Amino acid sequence: MASERKSIFSRGVGVLTVKNGIILVLLLAAFGIVQILRWLGWIYGPIDDALAWICIYVVLAVSLNLITGFTGQFSLGHAGFMAIGAYTAAIIVGRYQTFPSVLVGLAAGGILAMIVGILIGVPTLRLKGDYLAIATLGMAEIIRVIAMNLTITGGASGLFSNGHMVTWPMLFLVMVITVVVISNFIRSARGRACIAIREDEIAAESMGINSTKYKVMAFAIGAFFGGVGGALYSSYFYVTKPVTFSFMMSVNILVIVVFGGLGSISGSVISAVVISAITQYLISANALNVFGLFSIEFSRVNQIIYALLLVAIMLFRPKGLMGTMEIGDLFKRIGRRKERVQ
Repeated sequence: MASERKSIFSRGVGVLTVKNGIILVLLLAAFGIVQILRWLGWIYGPIDDALAWICIYVVLAVSLNLITGFTGQFSLGHAGFMAIGAYTAAIIVGRYQTFPSVLVGLAAGGILAMIVGILIGVPTLRLKGDYLAIATLGMAEIIRVIAMNLTITGGASGLFSNGHMVTWPMLFLVMVITVVVISNFIRSARGRACIAIREDEIAAESMGINSTKYKVMAFAIGAFFGGVGGALYSSYFYVTKPVTFSFMMSVNILVIVVFGGLGSISGSVISAVVISAITQYLISANALNVFGLFSIEFSRVNQIIYALLLVAIMLFRPKGLMGTMEIGDLFKRIGRRKERVQ
């Protein structure tokens, strides 16, 4: 009985795994620290917005990492799924403006984005590499142009709302659910099939893995959480405009994924926190006066800093901050080094 109990907790059953426990403890610790700082009055205004962006970018980056990092499909269409979720939630929440409508908006935005992801994924995921990137980019631009020309979406002016319909605890909860669900999917048999496709699609198919099926599955799950990320955005901020979901939004999400490490959930979370914090600081920072000769407005050069950051990480850490490792793998590596020293 004791050995059976030990095997359950060592390997884990469902969500009762040691790795999930570590992730939840770290996330809850972060939540507790933020709540204490909010209670002390140290977090307000722009910092609240930065925290919201961090949660949204974690949801978007982790879901894109499932498609690009774990399944090996180079997608540039995540801004399109974000737009679908954002406008769906904005329309629903704008009409009813109640907490249940926010939940309905999140679910509806995710489901509609998933349906569109499946419809687009079935014909396009037979493509590979640059061809798939171009196809998904075209899909995202089509969605943005449609939103720009529909009356129900407010056209180019967008939709206006009361904003802050989702609170920090709700943003954090959705982020945790996203991380746990995608982490468990990756460790499941279906997730291992996706990783096998990334490593060598021909070899995976020779072992009986239906590559199209699992690529569409990963694409659908990624699209669902991309839509949820968009729904969180429109439910928190006051304006939902087509310009928000341009090509640069897809690039920003991809930069977060690459910076953190393709194939690392922990890397996506850490990268989303770091890059979101840097971006929000640059937007709100005062201009820097250089010896009275000229001034640098950081809000105008944040894209240059983005590019330099990406170049630096490719030069010094080509696999990203975490590579394909998770936080639990780092603890294991430290433990092995200690054993070797002893």
